[in-house]
Amino acid sequence: MSIKNSTNEQVRQLLNDHAWARWTALILVASMMFFAYMFVDVMSPLQSLVEKQLGWSPEAFGYYAGAEYILNVFGFLIIAGIILDKMGVRFTGVLSASVMFVGACIKLYAISDLFAGSAFDLWLGSWWTEMPGSAKLAALGFMIFGCGCEMAGITVSKTLAKWFEGHEMALAMGLEMALARVGVFAIFTASPRIAGWFGRESVVTPVAFCTVLLLIGLISYIVFTFMDTRLDNELKARNEADNAPSEDEFKLSDVGFILRSKLFWVIAMLCVLYYSAIFPFQRYATNMLQCTLHMSAQSAADIFRWFPIGAAALTPLLGYALDRFGKGASMLIAGAILMIACHLTFALVLPAYPEQWLAFTAIIVLGISFSLVPAALWPSVPKIMDARFLGSAYSLIFWVQNIGLALFPILIGKVLVMSNPGIEDPLQYNYTVPMLLFASLGVLALLFGFWLLALNHRHHYGLQEPNIKSTQALEAELSEGDA
Repeated sequence: MSIKNSTNEQVRQLLNDHAWARWTALILVASMMFFAYMFVDVMSPLQSLVEKQLGWSPEAFGYYAGAEYILNVFGFLIIAGIILDKMGVRFTGVLSASVMFVGACIKLYAISDLFAGSAFDLWLGSWWTEMPGSAKLAALGFMIFGCGCEMAGITVSKTLAKWFEGHEMALAMGLEMALARVGVFAIFTASPRIAGWFGRESVVTPVAFCTVLLLIGLISYIVFTFMDTRLDNELKARNEADNAPSEDEFKLSDVGFILRSKLFWVIAMLCVLYYSAIFPFQRYATNMLQCTLHMSAQSAADIFRWFPIGAAALTPLLGYALDRFGKGASMLIAGAILMIACHLTFALVLPAYPEQWLAFTAIIVLGISFSLVPAALWPSVPKIMDARFLGSAYSLIFWVQNIGLALFPILIGKVLVMSNPGIEDPLQYNYTVPMLLFASLGVLALLFGFWLLALNHRHHYGLQEPNIKSTQALEAELSEGDA
């Protein structure tokens, strides 16, 4: 081999071609999302405690839960996608982790004794009395945190698409999602217990604990940026050695191209309908189990915590299968069917037969559903969108998703009050109507899943094809390139 060929071979060998490097990068960026998901649901198992200790009504809790997505709905996520495509994953990742930490600090202050009874608290509570001052400020902090969290989500998706291109992309995305789900399991396990660390139950302690973890997540991502800088330098060197043209830069007009795509809207609507029946449900699941099975918050949280574990255990395996065997659109349909069955169980079967084993079974099956859909959905986006505006494509899907995630916790809170007239005890609510509402979202998501499968069959987008190409296919591509 000549010296020139040897040099070119070294240039072609990129940092992400080494398994240790790309999996280390995955751990660093996924840890940020692990801590973010812990913070998202830190107060979910404490709904009854929040109502008693802070004086929030179910509607106020719903407004607070929906606040995470409000600014994203009003355009921030679109801006985040443009920032990501213009500035890259390093800048955007550090920015998103910093914004999450700032928002968490505001929320922590809102529920603390320092804020309670202050002049600021009294002023905030003097208008729109449906929400106490603490709920308003906590919602503001959660809103700021939500901007960083959703920005981090699209950044991690683009990061993994970059680092695992031509490798185990669906498996990597599945593992990242699995680790995030473990974060939900961890906080549903820990939050009710941490709340009683200092002799009396307090909402403040678990929120403070998770705020510190967000700071650790920011540090982890900063470490990753050094690895990504090296990878970018190697990519630049390889392009120069091959005399390859630079990738087209993102243009603002690309956003219009994405929004005109029918396939984009089918995927986005499937996403918003499915996730609107999952994440808002997480906010109310513990209280639903408390009311239906007549148990403590800790016991109810101990049952629901297995929902994300089912997703965490299966999502990487499904990603592995998707990489090698395909059938992504079929997985989306199967996930929607399972979700419908679970919410109908919570609505109609569990109240008639209030057995813990039945609730546990439905929770596990819902976790299986939640492994099927994300494992197939997010690795499918790079198949239909160019790399130069992949960040904007993810951000627009997240934007549509956030509309549902912002509205449905508020809607569920109002439906809960309307379907329980005169009931003020948060342990006596009837959740039949809210659960039927969640099931109806699953039916609509199923219809969009069938539409997506039909479009893929007609236009051959490759959504049913494996992500890892066979040796023969790679050799054919290389032969075409040499020719």
